[in-house]
Amino acid sequence: MEQHRTRPAQYGPRRSGAPLPSQGRGGAVARSPAGRVGRPAGQRREPVRPAPAAGSPVARLVRALRGMPNPRLTGLGSGLFCAAVMTLLGFLDELLFGASLTAYGVLFVPVSLLTALWVRRGDLLTAPVVVPIAFAVGLVPVAESGDGGLGGRLMGIVTALATEAGWLYGGTLVAGSTVIVRRIRLMRRRAAAARNRPPT
Repeated sequence: MEQHRTRPAQYGPRRSGAPLPSQGRGGAVARSPAGRVGRPAGQRREPVRPAPAAGSPVARLVRALRGMPNPRLTGLGSGLFCAAVMTLLGFLDELLFGASLTAYGVLFVPVSLLTALWVRRGDLLTAPVVVPIAFAVGLVPVAESGDGGLGGRLMGIVTALATEAGWLYGGTLVAGSTVIVRRIRLMRRRAAAARNRPPT
């Protein structure tokens, strides 16, 4: 009488229909307690850096900076721009704030920054020079004239330069620092371009 061979238990049907995970060349595959397959053992998980949200202050600042105009002024053009803007701000200061030297000094700092940002690369060193001159030119409508003559106006400008020297130095320092940063970035770009240039 023919005897049927019984199949060992290890070759019996699988209780779960999930296929076995394939092991790659990287080594063993980690399995979680729930049965899910993880990444190979010994492989580190890279941290995921969340992108800034669309409504975050950083994203709004980046969009505002990208939307700003980016002209390239010559040395003379940057001087004329700074002097014209400071003169206009001097008249507005006299009209709105009663010729407040503090308000004039506060407005001088962002104008110095824009002058240093908008001057072209070949004329970077002119920005820290034209900024103090523009500060003095813009003081004409703001400084006290005394008796109303030319001498009184000049004395008022000298007095305002002496009393508001902190704002003058601050704006000049902002312009100089911006120029130095732009100069360093320009030198790094030139060095990188020289390294990547194919040999002739």
